[in-house]
Amino acid sequence: LLALTATAQAEEEQHPDLNDQHHEGMIYVGRMKEDEATGELMRVGFEKDNDVRYIFGTGFDSHHKAQEEWDLHLEHFGEFADHDLADRANRLKHEKNVREYLKKKRHGDIRKDGPKPFGHVDTHALDGGVAPPKYVEVEPFFLDVVPVTNAEYSKFVRSTAYETEAEKYGWSFVLSSFVRRPELLEEADIDPEAENWVAIHGAYWQMPEGPGSSYKGREQHPVVHVSHRDAAEYCTWVGKRLPGEKEYEGAARAGYWHSENRTLYAWGDDDSVNTAIKHMNFWQGDFPWNNTVDDGWKGTSPVKHYPPNEFGFYDMAGNVWEWMRGGKNKARIVRGASYVDSTDGHINHAATLGARSTIHGTTSTGNVGFRCAKSPKRKAEYHWVYHDEEVHGELRVEDEYRASEHASPEKGWEDMFDWGDDDEYGLYVEEDNDPDFDGYVTEVTEDEDGNKQTRKKRKVKKERTRVSTEL
Repeated sequence: LLALTATAQAEEEQHPDLNDQHHEGMIYVGRMKEDEATGELMRVGFEKDNDVRYIFGTGFDSHHKAQEEWDLHLEHFGEFADHDLADRANRLKHEKNVREYLKKKRHGDIRKDGPKPFGHVDTHALDGGVAPPKYVEVEPFFLDVVPVTNAEYSKFVRSTAYETEAEKYGWSFVLSSFVRRPELLEEADIDPEAENWVAIHGAYWQMPEGPGSSYKGREQHPVVHVSHRDAAEYCTWVGKRLPGEKEYEGAARAGYWHSENRTLYAWGDDDSVNTAIKHMNFWQGDFPWNNTVDDGWKGTSPVKHYPPNEFGFYDMAGNVWEWMRGGKNKARIVRGASYVDSTDGHINHAATLGARSTIHGTTSTGNVGFRCAKSPKRKAEYHWVYHDEEVHGELRVEDEYRASEHASPEKGWEDMFDWGDDDEYGLYVEEDNDPDFDGYVTEVTEDEDGNKQTRKKRKVKKERTRVSTEL
């Protein structure tokens, strides 16, 4: 009986039309179809399978075998890839270079078939991307066109008086070659896991290089020196959330989702400097003291300086790493690479579309920012809740009230509800046009002996729970 009722109600209520949902500064990512009448691309609604399905993981898959062999065996390495990300936790074991890392991985005592901790993923040595690549499905979502800028974060801080974790701790990580005052560099502590990053007292998002510096003139650059919590608080303030890494990579690949068209970078597979400097902000020269600035930027760059990808997103690779939702606090996920990385991985990470790393959630540094995401609206779902006499006690006369005569119902009945005409399913529902209608429904059932029984219940809105493998 109740199953039939729920089915009828589900058929009555429709999902909101995705084509009517728009959010300023965000782009929709989901399955599209061509409208037969107009020929325009339209969003596929939730009534059908509208998930995005694509190959998720490192760009150095079997399609790029020749590139991988070149990088792994012809001494095409600089410093170990973890060195471009300072980590406040200092929990990772230090490795001097990639050759030592590869030797340990190939000849060490690591049991590949042994148990692995919850959340563990195998990653590629060049870009840190998940290895091997695999097909994943992602529900439709909206994502910010650009990373959150200094100007936007400034509005948040002024409106809420928010204090970032860098301000609470009193320091943040700055690239050693960016420190403007020599005395600060001499006194600073060095992160043993990222020896080119130093802890500068007084450095935070408004003073990115420490005392004496300012974000003025960089209002349209991505905000940096924000921790995972700082980023999540901002997204909550604007009614959004941090993106999942599968959402992020799906947007970054911009339709190039399958083996026949998957590429290393947004512009293709060409990793030459002359091509790359036209599309993203990355390091050229000797790291960390000599950046030839062929791309025009020593550090961060304005969020719309480089051309967008096919979907219209800017800075999905290079400029700054971006915080993702999920992970553990000691190993939060960042995606996208930054201005201290290279195209092929000879300096730090390879800034591919699969670039990935993890750092402690409290870490704030000069090359990590974020952008926000938002889920589309869906129809509300309901279920019936009966009055449980063992929990709520026996119904009293005063509980069966008329809305125009009595006060609120018994505590525990203040849920959101909806009602409709369900007579054909053995339910008696008071008329909607009755001004005294209070949402109570009387269910009439008949047992084997023909005895009728009645129960009071009401329809309650279900809480929507987002199930994700990224949490």
